[in-house]
Amino acid sequence: MKTYQDLLKPWAVFCLKEAFCHVCVARFRSRTDAEQYRSLMSRANSKFFYEVVFDND
Repeated sequence: MKTYQDLLKPWAVFCLKEAFCHVCVARFRSRTDAEQYRSLMSRANSKFFYEVVFDND
């Protein structure tokens, strides 16, 4: 079940570690903030792949 805070921040950055292992590492109110965070994380840790998604569930 999603919390009220999750509903306020629909943009999420997921870390795709392995097949079927996706972890939400941060949530944001705007897509721009999420994209900037994804870019920062990708440069800091190139071992993993990061993806920005809109989570409206």
